[in-house]
Amino acid sequence: MFVILWEFEVKPGSEPGFERVYGPGGAWTTLFERDRHYRGTKLLRDVSRPGHFYTIDYWDSESDYRQFLAQHKSAYEELDRSTDGLTLQERQIASCETN
Repeated sequence: MFVILWEFEVKPGSEPGFERVYGPGGAWTTLFERDRHYRGTKLLRDVSRPGHFYTIDYWDSESDYRQFLAQHKSAYEELDRSTDGLTLQERQIASCETN
């Protein structure tokens, strides 16, 4: 299993919209579900830092994830641009393999 961890600082007042887009059934999971190698996303809210969230994306392998990015590059970039207004910053923290 391949796991990608992202950290987001959400603009004050944008938390509900962010959770709709990045949470279960949101636009990001809908995009990822186009690929049979996608295994789900968890959305976490940092209880010690208001406005900070994390996502954990699960894929069968790194190569499956990279292939998805290549095949859906324009849709990924379009969705990324459309959600820019929700966050102050975002960064990929880690890409990991699990047993």
